[in-house]
This record gives sequence, structure tokens and C-alpha cells, in this order.
Amino acid sequence: MEAFSRNLVFFSCVIIVLVVTATAVRHNPHAKAPAVHVTSQNATETCGTGNPIDDCWRCDPNWMRHRRRLADCAIGFGRNAIGGRDGRYYVVSDPSDDDPVNPRPGTLRHAVIQDQPLWIVFKRDMVITLKQELIMNSFKTIDGRGADVHIANGACVTIQYVTNIIIHGLHIHDCKRTGNAMVRSSPSHYGWRTMADGDGISIFGGSHVWIDHNWLSSCSDGLIDAIMGSTAITISNNYFTQHNEVMLLGHNDSYTGDRVMQVTVAYNHFGEGLIQRMPRCRHGHFHVVNNDYTSWEMYAIGGSANPTINSQGNRFLASSNPFAKEITKRVVNPSDDKWRHWNWKSEGDMMLNGAYFVPSGRSAPASYTRASSLVAKPASMVGILTADAGVLYCRKGVRC
Repeated sequence: MEAFSRNLVFFSCVIIVLVVTATAVRHNPHAKAPAVHVTSQNATETCGTGNPIDDCWRCDPNWMRHRRRLADCAIGFGRNAIGGRDGRYYVVSDPSDDDPVNPRPGTLRHAVIQDQPLWIVFKRDMVITLKQELIMNSFKTIDGRGADVHIANGACVTIQYVTNIIIHGLHIHDCKRTGNAMVRSSPSHYGWRTMADGDGISIFGGSHVWIDHNWLSSCSDGLIDAIMGSTAITISNNYFTQHNEVMLLGHNDSYTGDRVMQVTVAYNHFGEGLIQRMPRCRHGHFHVVNNDYTSWEMYAIGGSANPTINSQGNRFLASSNPFAKEITKRVVNPSDDKWRHWNWKSEGDMMLNGAYFVPSGRSAPASYTRASSLVAKPASMVGILTADAGVLYCRKGVRC
């Protein structure tokens, strides 16, 4: 189910005061967008859900004019990802992908390979079927707001050895294995690509990455994979559905370079038809906070190779299957009890229909310093925080 909910949750007496500097922004594309200030006063019109990302920008009916405000709204370990905030707009007008080595101007591939920062938007609704991996260059935002944009039925997105990427407002689904082909990664370089796994979004040695408000489903491998020392990542407000291995964070048990990894997984909805890896972690430090788990067929949160997992304020609803109540899974040999020393904790999580979390290691807060990226809200608020997970319905002149 795509998350096009238009819910506005009415907290007590909140109004919006816009600091109007729109004229400066209109004439200077590099000017910082005006801030939206939310103050408590007596009012009949309210805006705000308690979701700090959404409350940062969604209350503004002129969001289209102030698109770059989004870059100031990230939270968690990926909070410093600015994407293409300091660059010009690039409007994608052509959904084709005829030549991955010499992409046509106006296509998404032509936009993402450029060397300069770019804020990439879409002229109209489109389905983009990529012939080969979409290899992104640094300092790019792909912003699907205002259009119904699908990357589907072909290759999908690769973030490899680049930094400062924001991906927002896309439907990414039915991604296929591709490769054994030449693909351009910048205006000055193209090279041979071996077979790709068919991930929805593959982060390979990337940093300062924010993946927000997307809808992901039914890919050949993972929906989001982050490996090979990738770090400073936030995965937020996404809707995941109909998939087996949802999210892999860490390359393999022997690759210790992933010890630097810090990933925030927040305000996502793990929906219908999911089996495992929400996420599956290795080596690094992972903050799983205020997510909504509808169910899982094998497990929700798993890992190997001594990751630190801090689960806070999530809502876990187990299925009716009596053998799928445990949230956690340690991927170890049955005779190996080293996992008992791994730092995995559950704090303030809501366990429903028999769901249970098996903790291990130390429970002291100091043990989770590198796996703490934001203040968790009560699990009772998860329904509100994740009500609009997935792609938002955004049109000019009205709030998203």
C-alpha cells in the first residue's frame, strides 16, 4: 500500500509563522530558504505531527518555492547530508535511458552524473526504466515532490564512493539485476560494470546519505543495502512492502571496515509481505527508533559480527505465526555463544501479539553512545509519527 495519507494530527493550539524572505530566494537560488517557526498559541488551525523531519518543512504551503529547506531537516547520523542544496535546480523532463554511456540532457542519468551540486526535480509524472545502474555523483538531491516518479522494472540507484546524497519522494520497485556493460559515472569517466545485485538503493562506501519518504518494494536483492564502510546514513519515513531481504547494513562478517558504520533507521513503516532484514546489521552502530513493524515472517532485526543495536520506541506487531514472534535473530553457529556479549538492547519498545526482543551484552547507556543519534519518542506515538511514511502527495500551493 502506498502511503498517500493526508492525515494532519491535531496537537493543542499550534500555528505557523512564516519568516518571509521569499523574494530573496526567488532572485537568488543559492539563498537559504526562510524558516518555518511553530509556536504554541490559541488557534483553530494547527500543523504538526511530532515527526521532527516533517514538522520542519511540511507546514509550508509554498514548499515548492522553498524546496531546499528540506536539506536543513535531516536528523540522525545522516543529519549533515546536504545533497544539492548549494547548487542550481535541474529539471528532469525525459524519462528515457537509451545510452548509459552518453546520457541525453534532460534525463535523470544526465543529472546525477554531473560534477557540480544539483537539486534534481521532475517536470511531470514519469516511470523511469534504467538500462544500467544509476551511478550518482556527490552533492545531489533527487526530489520527487510534485510528481509521481517511479524508478522501476530495470536497474536502480547506486551511491558508490560519493558523499552528500538526498533521495526523497520516489517509488523504487521491481529492480532487476543488470551489468556487464559500460556506464558513465561523471562527465569525464565511464567504465565497465560487473553484474549488480538488483538492490533498490545500493550504498557502497558512501557517506552523508539521507533516504526519506520513499516507497520501496519487490527488488531482486535488497531494498536498501549499505556496505563497504558506508556511514553517516539516515533512512527515514519510508514505506517498505512485499519483499524478502529488506535492508542489509554491513558487507560480510570478515569486512571489519564496516566498524565505522553509523546508521539511523527512524519513522519508517515496515509493511505487508516482509520476511526479514529490517535491518540485518554487521560490525557497526545502529539506531532503530520509532519505526512501525506490521509483521515479519522470519525476524525483524538481526545481525552478526558484533554490531551494536539500539532499539528504542518502536512498535512491533507479530503475526499470528507462533514461530515468528521473536523480533531478533543472531546469525551464528548454534554452538557459538559469543553473541551474548553483543550490545543489543530494547528500550521503550511496544511489543504486540506476543512479539519479544532478546537483549544481550551491556545495558548501560555508555555502551550505546555511538548507536544513539536522536531522542526517541514514546512508542505510543509511532502510529502518528509514521502515518505518512512513504511518498507524500505534494502539489503546488498546498501543504504536502
